[in-house]
Amino acid sequence: MYHRLYSYIWSVTIANTTKPLTDTEIKQAKPTAKEYNLADGKGLYLRVKPNRSKIWIFNYSKLVTKARANISLGQYPAIPLAKARLARQANLELLGDGIDPLAHRIEKDRLANRSLESTLHNVALQWFKVKKSKVSKDYADDIWRSLELHLFPKLRGTPIHSLRARHAIEVLTPISNKGSLETVKRLCQRLNEIMTYAVNTGLVDTNPIAGISQSFEAPAKNHMPTLKPAQLPDLMRTLANASIKRTTRCLLEWQLHTITRPSEAAGARWDEIDSKNGVWKIPAKRMKMKRPHTIPLSPPAIALLEVMKPISGTREHIFPADRNPRTHTNNQTANMALKRMGFNGK
Repeated sequence: MYHRLYSYIWSVTIANTTKPLTDTEIKQAKPTAKEYNLADGKGLYLRVKPNRSKIWIFNYSKLVTKARANISLGQYPAIPLAKARLARQANLELLGDGIDPLAHRIEKDRLANRSLESTLHNVALQWFKVKKSKVSKDYADDIWRSLELHLFPKLRGTPIHSLRARHAIEVLTPISNKGSLETVKRLCQRLNEIMTYAVNTGLVDTNPIAGISQSFEAPAKNHMPTLKPAQLPDLMRTLANASIKRTTRCLLEWQLHTITRPSEAAGARWDEIDSKNGVWKIPAKRMKMKRPHTIPLSPPAIALLEVMKPISGTREHIFPADRNPRTHTNNQTANMALKRMGFNGK
């Protein structure tokens, strides 16, 4: 490397015959009508401008084209002579390694700007654009809402390459202290997904927060309340005598017969029903896992469709909303009805 370096130095310059500058010469250099250069040797010049500014310049020969090029090293006296010489040496070493100093600076500045733009919020936006295509709209809304509520207030502008486990733990600890352990668990998962996205897209080399969930207690596992088979007759008797709309009653029974999520049942469409084969074909976009799902319809399920035909047969959705029949009933309609019927928490 050094052989190449000094071969380059000998080839480009008057450097070996130029008398180095002194601090006194630099201070006493006066502006003229035209700018001029004072040489320090080995490609380093002080450019004196008519407006009294003095700028350090490194002049070198391009490695491939051999054309002369200048690179600014900063303004004097902010950059004193000693620092300018150090900058010259760094550029000479780059040339010795076959690296163009100007191209190197441009790339370095590009990476620095990219780092400044790659805040947690901006990277989260990029990650979320991908994430929301894989989950339901309601779940996607919940994800982004949790980030805005708990993470962005303090970490929004943090550069992704500067984010460390201690930063995340400081933000999550108050939430943990309030006993919201399930929230902490979800936030740890989402933060790690964002950081994994940053690694995979080349924004950072490693994920420094991979183990943050180990700093918090695990939430207790609470199973969803369920009715035992022996209690189902009581549910059906209560449903039969409940003072609820026919659409809501049919929706509840439809969900029981098809074993589907509230959003899937409430959003059922007539064009998803294959009457000939007696199946309900739910498209991937309406499924949580984004995979199409086919459900065989039992005779009672088909009977429910017959009940709904006079009500919504000319509509798009099987279970239309009261206020706007052009859309479907609310996803929580069935759950709210169950609560009013006395099954809340059961």
